[in-house]
Amino acid sequence: MTKEAILNFSLSKAEPIWLQDSRLAAFNSIKHLDLPEINRVKFHRWNLGDGTLSEDQAMANVPDFTALGDNPKLVQVGTQTVFEQLPTHLIDQGVIFTDFYAALEEIPDIIEKYFCKARGAKEDKLAAYHMAYFNSAAVLYVPDNVEIDEPIEALFYQDKASAVPFNKHVLIIAGRNSRVNYLEHFETIGEGDAKATANIGVELIALDGSQVKYSAIDRLGDNVTTYISRRARHGKDASVDWALGVMNEGNVIADFDSDLYGDGSHANLKVVAASSGRQVQGVDTRVTNYGCNSIGHILQHGVILERATLTFNGIGHIVHGAKGADAQQESRVLMLSDKARSDANPILLIDENDVTAGHAASIGQVDPEDMYYLMSRGLDKDTAERLVIRGFLGAVITEIPVKEVHDEMIDVLDKKLENR
Repeated sequence: MTKEAILNFSLSKAEPIWLQDSRLAAFNSIKHLDLPEINRVKFHRWNLGDGTLSEDQAMANVPDFTALGDNPKLVQVGTQTVFEQLPTHLIDQGVIFTDFYAALEEIPDIIEKYFCKARGAKEDKLAAYHMAYFNSAAVLYVPDNVEIDEPIEALFYQDKASAVPFNKHVLIIAGRNSRVNYLEHFETIGEGDAKATANIGVELIALDGSQVKYSAIDRLGDNVTTYISRRARHGKDASVDWALGVMNEGNVIADFDSDLYGDGSHANLKVVAASSGRQVQGVDTRVTNYGCNSIGHILQHGVILERATLTFNGIGHIVHGAKGADAQQESRVLMLSDKARSDANPILLIDENDVTAGHAASIGQVDPEDMYYLMSRGLDKDTAERLVIRGFLGAVITEIPVKEVHDEMIDVLDKKLENR
């Protein structure tokens, strides 16, 4: 891929000059940057992008729209937007939930102001690669003081028959004193044997006083090698509650970050992960406390089956000047196979005195006493084990605000257990 090819793609999309320049600057920096640091995960030889910038010209697999509800919704298959649904009362309040290029027409100044502000394009090699090569995107904009009761749902499908890189950018802007529940799905659908890569970047800008509940289920297939970054930038008294289900089938490295810049800001990250087969999943979850009296809590629970590998890195960093900050984290992994491998790495970096911080980490197998108790009540071994696992992961799963998504996460987990 050359500068000219990237520029031609940008021109074909009528991208503004600032975005063209950003793409080219990122392209120039890729070769000088290092890969992101994901402790104890050997991903440096993975194929995380072949340097192509293209679009899906046709879709072999399209989801069934008859099963979709009537809540606000955006559906993209590969690089194509195939469905949008936003009620009139939200449009009248200035809410925008649409394809990136449509949003550029409606709120160009806001997009320019916040695009790549939560995660800099030159932080590392994969961030720069994403900026240069993203080929589809979506935007959710909630204006100041707007409170949305119904869940807003984004469904991003990777077509198993397509080898086009799944390089998607999602920008969410929650205005001052706004409130929103956002649900996100990344999923591989259909039939096919095409191998693909994914470089996904999600930016959440939580302005002063905003309240965001962010729930996601990642279900990309074994045909996709994935890097996914989700990052929030918090203003004063802004609150983001994350509930993330990492349920992919292929190799994945994930980076979930909250930057608490505002005084009194709050991040609560809950992550549940399941690894099976021979897949490798590495999850970095980080909270950085910049603001005084900011609170960052991390809770990660994972289950490993067969010969899979799952690594949790929990990083809490309280910077100098963040007086009264609180950083807590817990990472626990349940291993269901002697051939599986896991790491749970708690890391605390404390540069201030008047703070509170703590961590916990554990790796273990199903408690034989729990199994004995359940089986003594008439349950077979598989059912008893499934109940123990559900209880172990319940601290995260119960945080999903919509029953359908909550049930979907349980269903995905049950299928992984049945197929082992």
